Amino acid sequence: MPGTVGRVPTPATPLPGASSASTGPGAGAVLAHDWAGTSLGPPEGWDPAIRAVVDLILASPMPMALAYGDDLVLLYNDGYADLLGSKHPTALGRPSAEVYAEIWTLPAVGEVIERAYRQGVPFLETESTLPMVRGRSGVAEQAVFTRSHSPVRDSAGQIVGMLTVAAETTHVTEQLQSLSEVAAALAGTLTLDDVARVALRYAITTFDADQVAFAVDEGGGGWRMVRRVRGELMDEADERLPPLWRRVPADWSAPVVDAARSGGPSFMRDGQPLRETAVDRHDQKIRSLAALPLGTSVVRGGLAVGYQVPHTWSAAERALLAASAELIGQAAERARRFETQHGTAQLLQRSMLPENLPDLPRLRIAARYDPGVDGNAAGGDFYDAFLLPTGGLGVVLGDVAGHDVQAAARMGQVRAALRALALADPAPDAVLAGLDRLVTSLGAEAGTHELFVTVVFGVIDADRREFILASAGHPAPLIRRCAPDGRSHSEYLTMPVGPPLGLGGRPATTTVAFRPGDTLLLFSDGVVERRRQSLTVGLDALGDAVAKAGSSDPRALCAVATAAVPGGTEDDVAVLAVEHALMPSRSASMEVPAEPTAPGRVRHWMSGQLTEWQVPEAVIGAAVLCTSELTTNALLHAGTAARVEIDLSPERLLVSVADSGTRGTVTRARTDTLSSRGRGLGLIEQLSDAWGTDPTVRGSTVWFEILIPSAERR
Repeated sequence: MPGTVGRVPTPATPLPGASSASTGPGAGAVLAHDWAGTSLGPPEGWDPAIRAVVDLILASPMPMALAYGDDLVLLYNDGYADLLGSKHPTALGRPSAEVYAEIWTLPAVGEVIERAYRQGVPFLETESTLPMVRGRSGVAEQAVFTRSHSPVRDSAGQIVGMLTVAAETTHVTEQLQSLSEVAAALAGTLTLDDVARVALRYAITTFDADQVAFAVDEGGGGWRMVRRVRGELMDEADERLPPLWRRVPADWSAPVVDAARSGGPSFMRDGQPLRETAVDRHDQKIRSLAALPLGTSVVRGGLAVGYQVPHTWSAAERALLAASAELIGQAAERARRFETQHGTAQLLQRSMLPENLPDLPRLRIAARYDPGVDGNAAGGDFYDAFLLPTGGLGVVLGDVAGHDVQAAARMGQVRAALRALALADPAPDAVLAGLDRLVTSLGAEAGTHELFVTVVFGVIDADRREFILASAGHPAPLIRRCAPDGRSHSEYLTMPVGPPLGLGGRPATTTVAFRPGDTLLLFSDGVVERRRQSLTVGLDALGDAVAKAGSSDPRALCAVATAAVPGGTEDDVAVLAVEHALMPSRSASMEVPAEPTAPGRVRHWMSGQLTEWQVPEAVIGAAVLCTSELTTNALLHAGTAARVEIDLSPERLLVSVADSGTRGTVTRARTDTLSSRGRGLGLIEQLSDAWGTDPTVRGSTVWFEILIPSAERR
């Protein structure tokens, strides 16, 4: 029965009594064993039929063993010794029941072997899972075998033993199980980034490869490829970051692209398959490589698996690779469709939201929008903030029911009309009355009375320290108030909530105090509503999270608000926050070119600016390090210019790094220079008090906040 690795010593010359067939490795040592003390007896006295069986066993590369006599003493070859592992060589000449004591009484083990011996009944099992003690630790592990037991007869035709032929298939079984697992993982992928992460993780693990690569066509010429090398440090931060794609021209001749282009696989057992396209020492070390096409009509792509040693690609391994590539191809096809639809929906959605919010000395503003459903459709949530002729700040957050292009179009109409009405007459009740007439007209035009639009609109007057607002069916805003002793609490505004727009309602206005240190939070119902949960629970969770937040900074509170209520939501999520600052903040910004030297220039600029502002040295060190990492990641994963903004108030330092597009070309020089990929988000978590990511109209923004110690505030 099986175990693991071990070798029989090879004698310098065959022992007397060994036939010419018994000259394989270890044969002499097996025959030299003291068989006289066993039921088998000394080799010179063996029956010719038994000697023939022993010669067959010792000459065979397959794991084989003879269990002889009533006590079934074991004689086996090198292949079987490998399976026995630490049990070899002491298993030679010992009864089978002793060697396999831990499993002998299990079903289909001892009883099967004894039946084959006693009754001459052969036995074959193509898949047998047994708990085997593999090493010297004594710990049992599940192993899978194909095994057969056949009776052995002497020259007189009497059954004198039992022949076992066994082959371990644990690795193949694990690979098949892994194929099932990767199919499940790929089923949950949405984007090509997701597919690449799953494909690389699966291939490097399942095939125990030194390097794997995944490539897809760009759709308009050229290819992009991502790889993973054995031993790469992949931590949690890496899994959150997009994979590092490398773009290559359409005529690139790497094996993975050749396979994708031709639609046929290639297998190299030994050589230099990446010699012509190697970009570093990892490529140069690859000696054996399999490259397979993804096999889809929509996405041309390929998967490559390589080793740094010669490797024979068995038929089973080739079949498993082909099945893996096909699964990955199907996922890539779905992802390409999703990204096309998702990109169109998001572009439409974000083009109807303000690209920039007002920059005011005493009112700091931030907003966040996350699409609901699966992010594959445009929604109707919207927000806006704009200056009024009176000097006040108009703020609005609304929700047009629906998750389709029509809902987004209506949202755009409502938002544009609201701003026009407010610029003419900023009184909140007058603005909502005008919107009510608009929605009624839109419903009549569409021939439906099922338009459902809710809006809250208000005007902030920083000089008078008040906020005047009205609501048409929308949740009441939340205000975080800070006491002079630094303690904070949150409260929902008490106000009359009129009916949704289009029903002829006349919303009333409410005036509330909005003092320095307060932060106003407008939000959509997607922030607080969850299935099978009371709305009160969500409102309480949001209020509690906002009250306990580390600071009143609006960007941080937007992040806190969107994560306040546990559980997923299928609705859109929109939040608008306005802080009435205790003191005006100081701000500065820097445009960062997509060049390898950019992070160093950012560090130099930021150190000088924060030193000039007399920021504590500990805060400067942490902020400069985090900003450098964010700039690095922006250049690596967007490949475009970025913008760094810093904003300093007495309480905190806020830094944001915004890219201006999706991942662009990342040259090898840049990749080598900016080698800190995967470290940035982990550092930010350790060194900052709050951080988050915000999608923008043309890219994304990552920001962090560091609180200024009260003893060091200037």
